[in-house]
Amino acid sequence: MSAAAPPSPAAVSADVPDVVTAADFARVSGAGPTALADLERYRDYLADWNERMNLIGPATLDIYWSRHAWDSAQILPMAPEAKIWADLGTGAGLPGIVLAILGKDRPGFHVHLVESMAKRCRFLSEVVQGLDLPATVHNSRAEDLALPVDIVTARACAPLTRLLGYARPYLQRGATALFLKGQDVASEMEEAARSWDFEADVLPSLSDARGRIVRVRRLGRGRKV
Repeated sequence: MSAAAPPSPAAVSADVPDVVTAADFARVSGAGPTALADLERYRDYLADWNERMNLIGPATLDIYWSRHAWDSAQILPMAPEAKIWADLGTGAGLPGIVLAILGKDRPGFHVHLVESMAKRCRFLSEVVQGLDLPATVHNSRAEDLALPVDIVTARACAPLTRLLGYARPYLQRGATALFLKGQDVASEMEEAARSWDFEADVLPSLSDARGRIVRVRRLGRGRKV
């Protein structure tokens, strides 16, 4: 890792807007009526399929706009020029489906949804087709692909040490990483630094005061341990 120590949680704290309804989400994200309608339909897909498989915690559907929609959407303005994204271990499609919905009308915008579990890929494919999203579903392990992308992202996928291994093929092709992380990010970065040579900084989450976003700009060779 770079010589500087990871910032303390207090150093990256930010005011977290109150996002409870679709109107709140529109206010903080700038989403228009079409995107809001697609996000509502995505929530319906989640509720329906969640009865058949474990996609998200059932209780989080009640806080969908903050926990899922806004938590995912907040990273889009962090890379305003990025057109091609890859979401590793996307699971239920978070953050990738939300990004694809918001980028639907942007020329050249595309999201690669990478997921190793076939049954989740069936869910993702139905959402992508049903909402006519600019996205491709890949039933694959993340590290087995080397897609040329601008941004690689992941949420609740793996500890940072493993996540850097998954993201390495993308980062080595010039991508920047934006990883949605929790309050233990400092310890994750310290642990990752024992295995990897990388440069990263920590950004505050705008959806959860305890959350953090790790931005990785460079990933070198793995260290011998």
